[in-house]
Amino acid sequence: MPEPLLVARSSSDRSSERSDEESDALLGSRTSRDEESRSSFWRQLGLFAWALIATVTVIVLAVLYQHQLQKTSSDLGDSDPDQRPSGKRNLIFMVSDGMGPASLSLTRSFRQYESNLPIDDILVLDKHHIGTSRTRSSSSLITDSAAGATAFSCAKKSYNGAISVTPDHAPCGTVLEAAKQAGYMTGLVVTTRITDATPACFASHANMRSYEDLIALHEIGEYPLGRVVDLMIGGGRCHFLPNSTDGSCREDDTDVVQMAKSKGFSYFDDRSGFDALRNGNNVDLPLLGLLAPKDIPYEVDRRQENDKYPSLEEMTRTALRALSKATRHSDKGFFIMIEGSRIDHAGHGNDPVAQVHEVLAYDRAFNAVLEFLEKDSTPGVLVSTSDHETGGLSIARQLHDSYPEYVWYPGVLANASHSSEYLGNSLEAYLNGDGKDASHSERQKYIRKNMLADGMGIHDVADSEVDKLINGGGAYAFADMYSRRAQIGWSTHGHSGVDVNIYASSPKGANPLLGNHENTEVGSFLADYLNLDLEDVTKQLQDTHTHPNASALDHNLYAWMGEPLDDGVVVDRLDTYHGDFKRKKRDENLDDSFLGYRDLEGRDCGCGLKH
Repeated sequence: MPEPLLVARSSSDRSSERSDEESDALLGSRTSRDEESRSSFWRQLGLFAWALIATVTVIVLAVLYQHQLQKTSSDLGDSDPDQRPSGKRNLIFMVSDGMGPASLSLTRSFRQYESNLPIDDILVLDKHHIGTSRTRSSSSLITDSAAGATAFSCAKKSYNGAISVTPDHAPCGTVLEAAKQAGYMTGLVVTTRITDATPACFASHANMRSYEDLIALHEIGEYPLGRVVDLMIGGGRCHFLPNSTDGSCREDDTDVVQMAKSKGFSYFDDRSGFDALRNGNNVDLPLLGLLAPKDIPYEVDRRQENDKYPSLEEMTRTALRALSKATRHSDKGFFIMIEGSRIDHAGHGNDPVAQVHEVLAYDRAFNAVLEFLEKDSTPGVLVSTSDHETGGLSIARQLHDSYPEYVWYPGVLANASHSSEYLGNSLEAYLNGDGKDASHSERQKYIRKNMLADGMGIHDVADSEVDKLINGGGAYAFADMYSRRAQIGWSTHGHSGVDVNIYASSPKGANPLLGNHENTEVGSFLADYLNLDLEDVTKQLQDTHTHPNASALDHNLYAWMGEPLDDGVVVDRLDTYHGDFKRKKRDENLDDSFLGYRDLEGRDCGCGLKH
């Protein structure tokens, strides 16, 4: 029976051992599980705490990131385009009449050359470029200043020559008029005639831009809305003086200056009167300042007569200070339109010397506005654009049939001391005066010395060029001598259809104008920024008929806007091609000067220049 004994003994012995081991094992297992339980609890608590902290951190970082993104986006101008500003504010609108993109390239390189600046030294304007504007009018793919400015003032397309009048021959309310009615102070500052197309479109309504005598009356308040402009500084005195007075260009004997004074305007007409304003600290509004019979001279010529004419920068600083003081205690700010008017004239004249100095003068005025906005206590924005480009300027010129070199020479322009307009007038005065009885060789000698060498800095002159001047080449001939030597090209003495640049004091302030836009969108921005109702002003104007019982069919429903257009004038559709060099036939009864332009055959361009 060995096996049972062995088994029994083994079972007993091992049972005892197993009992002890099991007891130990059971005891050990209980202790381990308790520790594990406690460890699991703290581990889970730690994981929960870590998850909570991580979640909070992620949320905080996300919020901070979103805030920074919105701030950056806002700084870059990507804020809500429909969000209108609130509270007291100022709006400065600048127009660089006739300045296209090439004008900036030309002037930038000229300035770098003249002042020995590095290639990365740019204009103030370059730093504030935010978009471009499409410029077509209702009657042409190439606009004039009147239709261009109507797009800015009324936010509506119209025909070339229209002064805040729509193609249906009705007046449209302007930003300046609406601003005045809303309680803002208003101003106009220009370097051309204050009755010229651009300023006219903000404070008058005329069927054609050539009605400058009528525009002068509107601007001082002789029209349905009464006086809407608080400050006007520019040229164009001849349209305010009766035709019985020296220096008048009016067709009637109306003394518009006297009328303005009777309406409360303070008035000055020279540099001393301007200086008496003490940089805008001694201004009685309303103010009318007419500094020249017609246009203020080109900057390249004006700076040599600084004691006679203030610069655009000076006029800008004075106007801004005056309007700021006038609105100091008001809950409304001001609206002002400032125009570098004669950039356009330099383009019409194809004069690169006048062009670069006009753009530089505009750039300085633009900078003056930026400085004002930075220091003034009232928030505001500056928006700047052009109504169109003039001259078809190209920074290239092929002089011969052979393939051209890739060059242009700013040194030619830097050597010049006068514009072609100044030289043309000087030549005309000489030929009709001291040179009238001079021999041909004496005339050549005089012109070479006093005009070409001293005035233009040009010494390599061919006899044929001098003869062209003597035979009536005038300002155009002088300008072409500049352009050929500098190798600057022009495609026209008129306007072109290229898109023009939009500038602003900050992208954030002019967010809706980022990118490419119709020129009417610029007008819409101006109205929206000041929260103006242009339609209400339009209704007031259109309710003012010339005759109490006038109907919409009345051909002269708004006679206060001047003579109506001839029925044959196209205002609401584009002209079509008529064949090579074939002129469009016009109504024989239609005076071409009525259309406001003059080409080389005698038609008026409306720019105020002699062609």
